[in-house]
This record gives sequence, C-alpha cells and structure tokens, in this order.
Amino acid sequence: MIADDGEQLGVMTLREAQDIAYDKGLDLVRVSPHANPPVCKIMDYGKYRFEQAKKQKEAKKNQKIIVLKEMRLSATIDKHDMEVKAKHVNKFLKAGDKVKVSIRFKGRQMTHTEKGRKVMNEFLTMVEENGVMEKSAKLEGRSMFMILAPKN
Repeated sequence: MIADDGEQLGVMTLREAQDIAYDKGLDLVRVSPHANPPVCKIMDYGKYRFEQAKKQKEAKKNQKIIVLKEMRLSATIDKHDMEVKAKHVNKFLKAGDKVKVSIRFKGRQMTHTEKGRKVMNEFLTMVEENGVMEKSAKLEGRSMFMILAPKN
C-alpha cells in the first residue's frame, strides 16, 4: 500500500485500504495487480487521468508529421520552368516536407531516358542548399523517381 504522498504504508487488507482512501476523500487504485501481494496506491484518479490526457495531447502537439509532396517534371522541360519548380520544392523542403520528383516519359521519350536523368541531376543542383537526395533517380516503367529530404 502506498499513500498519496508516496509514503509506504505496508501490507494491509482491502477493507483497511479502502477506509483510509475514503477518509482522505481519494480513490484506491491498483498499480500492480499481478504482484504478490497486489500494490495499491491512494490517489485522485480523475486528476491522474486528466494529467495523462494532458501529457498525451502535449506529446501529440510536439510531433512533426512529415508529408510527401510531389513535383512532376518533363524530360523536355525548359530552364525557367525548372527554376520555378525548384523554387516551389525549396519552399516544401524549408517547411520540413519530403519531395518526390518524378518524370513521366511519353511515347518515343523512352528511348532517351538519359535526358531525364540529366534533368534530374540539374534539378538536384538547384535544390541542394535546402535538401539532400534520400533516394537516387531510378526508372520504374515509364516514370523516373527521386526522393528529396530536407537538410537538418
């Protein structure tokens, strides 16, 4: 048996423990039910549950949810268009989000995937100050993907 101030009261019967808790206007809570004998504590259970909920809410508030944004490029993208898209990707990376950069090859572009890889490398140099390559560019079917993560 543990008192509300943390003091050990020793082993006692359930009736005695309930009487002590009732006299103090508190609850008798089983802390370790599988121990022999079971360990009980006198506490305000409503207040305890409120504190636990408050701690969980605070922990939830502090965690950062990482979102995967996507930016689509073309194998024949122009320099200025790429700069505009790099500006957007830099904004995403500064916000702490990961970015999936993809190029979709259409028709005969599939025979020139090296142009797509060149575009990916050029795009990476544009966003290097805010992000790092987490997954290098690789071809899957008709699409080439690269994943960028924010710099710490």
